[in-house]
Amino acid sequence: MKDFTYTQAMQRLEAILAQLEEGSSSVDSLSELVKEAATLVNFCKEKLRATEEEVQKAFEGL
Repeated sequence: MKDFTYTQAMQRLEAILAQLEEGSSSVDSLSELVKEAATLVNFCKEKLRATEEEVQKAFEGL
């Protein structure tokens, strides 16, 4: 996950969502897709939180 950018993570989430909506995933892979999606969501949330902190620090110095 370290090598992912926010944009890549979001693209993968969209791909997973499309698979789930299409119903093209087997029951066997459903659990893995949901776990991957949860990991990606947490990654994106952390990226957004870190970015928000950096922006706030940048504005504090003005």
